[in-house]
Amino acid sequence: MSQALEFLVELLDLETIEVNTYRGRHPEEERQRTFGGQVAAQALMAAGRTVEHGRVHSLHSYFLRPGDPTTPILYEVDRIRDGRSFTTRRVVAIQHGRAIYNMQASFHDDEVSLEHQIAMPEVPGPDTIAPLLERVQAEFGDVDEWFKRQHPIDQRFIGEVPWSPKRAKEPYQRLWIKADGELPDDPLLHACVVTYASDMSLFDAILAPHSIRWDDGSFMGASLDHCMWFHRDLRADEWLLYDTESPIAHGGRGLARGFLFAQNGELKVSMVQEGLTRLVNAKETP
Repeated sequence: MSQALEFLVELLDLETIEVNTYRGRHPEEERQRTFGGQVAAQALMAAGRTVEHGRVHSLHSYFLRPGDPTTPILYEVDRIRDGRSFTTRRVVAIQHGRAIYNMQASFHDDEVSLEHQIAMPEVPGPDTIAPLLERVQAEFGDVDEWFKRQHPIDQRFIGEVPWSPKRAKEPYQRLWIKADGELPDDPLLHACVVTYASDMSLFDAILAPHSIRWDDGSFMGASLDHCMWFHRDLRADEWLLYDTESPIAHGGRGLARGFLFAQNGELKVSMVQEGLTRLVNAKETP
């Protein structure tokens, strides 16, 4: 396990404050706001720690306010329902006395059911694609310090990287992702790590058709909501194909949806996210 992944696992090991109340901390790095995937993953961990049976099968959540990366986050869990096969939890993440994030998660005992799924796209395997740092250095030379750091999630982009001016301006993106090391055999931990990783690239599909940069001052982007459906048990430390697309952006909001496939073709997770796509005192460059 890389040091970055080890630290992510520590971030997900929440401190128990009181019954149904947990505290999560932040990585020691400079950020203007807390990474949304971190908040979602910690909230799911808080919910899962109050569930006695079943695995998470869905979560629906809203990002309400920017998180303060200098202040711990409190997660309050409401045990809405404990059924025989379904368990439902509501989690509110709180900072400075105000809610910054709200999640409703459902857990289910697997049952015999109807079976079908869409086919996984045919793409190059992850071992044929160079690591992200090598690709960015090859194209841009000197790179931002962020790329030189260790990261808990290994990302292997299929085709051009999102920041490349040579990329095709089409509203989709595909990449392989996996945790950078071997994780313990804890299904909840694997689901939380995948939740963390899912917020790293999904928004990129919304931006892909546009000549927009996060740092040019003309654009304000943020995740508004995030929904996931976990179809099968999965391991976050094995390669997953992240197939994403954006069907529409309009009215200051963009929609993205994604699918995670295992290398054997099994569909593991589906997700949808809406993001703020606000132009600030500027017109988009065609």
